[in-house]
Amino acid sequence: MIGALTARAGRLACLCAPQTLIADRSASRHVGRLAIGFALAVLSQVLTLGTLPLAGAFLAPQPWMASLPYAAMLIGATAATFPASFLMDAFGRRAAFALGASLGIAGGVMAAWALAHQQFIPLVLGAFWLGIASGFGLFYRHAAASVTGPADRRAAIAAVFGAGALVGLVAPSLAGFAEGLAAPRLFVGTALAAAVAQVGAFALALTLPAASPPAEGDAQAPSRAPDWRAFAGATFAGVVAWFVMTMLMAAAPLAMAGCGLSPGLIFAGVSWHMVAMYAPALFTARLPASVTPPMVALGGLLLLAGGVPVFAVAETAGMFTLALALLGAGWSVCIAGATQWLHETGLHEAGAPSRLMLALHDGAVLSAAVAGAFLAGQIVVGP
Repeated sequence: MIGALTARAGRLACLCAPQTLIADRSASRHVGRLAIGFALAVLSQVLTLGTLPLAGAFLAPQPWMASLPYAAMLIGATAATFPASFLMDAFGRRAAFALGASLGIAGGVMAAWALAHQQFIPLVLGAFWLGIASGFGLFYRHAAASVTGPADRRAAIAAVFGAGALVGLVAPSLAGFAEGLAAPRLFVGTALAAAVAQVGAFALALTLPAASPPAEGDAQAPSRAPDWRAFAGATFAGVVAWFVMTMLMAAAPLAMAGCGLSPGLIFAGVSWHMVAMYAPALFTARLPASVTPPMVALGGLLLLAGGVPVFAVAETAGMFTLALALLGAGWSVCIAGATQWLHETGLHEAGAPSRLMLALHDGAVLSAAVAGAFLAGQIVVGP
């Protein structure tokens, strides 16, 4: 019985591959919806990330609490990993992604109310709900990885990541427009815009199939034992990438404000960081087969390491933006490589990714992100 339940939890409802990968127009539309849903989830995240560190600093009763809203968002994302994984198996992607987006809507509205009334605890709660929505949104990349055969999996992952890159280009304009509508209440418009993005993600989720047939070839795929060494390697790379990127990303807005930079310049730097977090993953699909997923993940970690000293000496908007771009690009390449690693090296049962392993992986990397967010408060504010 336990074995049967584990196998059930390990199943992932699959869609077919996009038109750009295999000749199936209907499947292309399905994967396109996954990409759009991911883009809307990322848009909400971009709008939130640029405001929570500063808003926390303004409203926190004690300086050490300034990073709590940002950390609460990451804690929410971490808490969502196991429910998101198993809800998708039990109820399907439509219900699971819609549930995550609905919590994001509530979180954005709660955060906007807290900012309008200068209430710290409701801000933390709203950030937590937005984090849960982000945790559900992260599973779009696993959904994309599951819809194709081995030859096309990298391109499917890259397509979803590329959709995330596009929203980083439009986020500054949307944030500026939203802030203008809500003026003079600082950050209220941005929080409401994050809620609107989640409304779009909710509507998109309702268009997904309630249940989908397995991708071609999955029914005939032989069962095989999970490769725990591959799981450990991919998870270790993801943990390092999330910890370093989150620690410096959370510290950046406060550090930039401490250097006298305006909110507009701060948000622009964060937006370019978000573009860099997803655009480089597009190029990983073009790498030759000889460049293995572990090599891709290692290359991302090297890029990430290059951004650390730049951030340490940054004092101008240009230097901070360069550092954030390097950190985002390193994270992008590393996470793309780690995701490929998970899905290409034996972590499958009967052709479908193990839900338990994907949940464990995301839980580990997001826990590292939480630790990085807490450490960021100590870096900028001090003990």
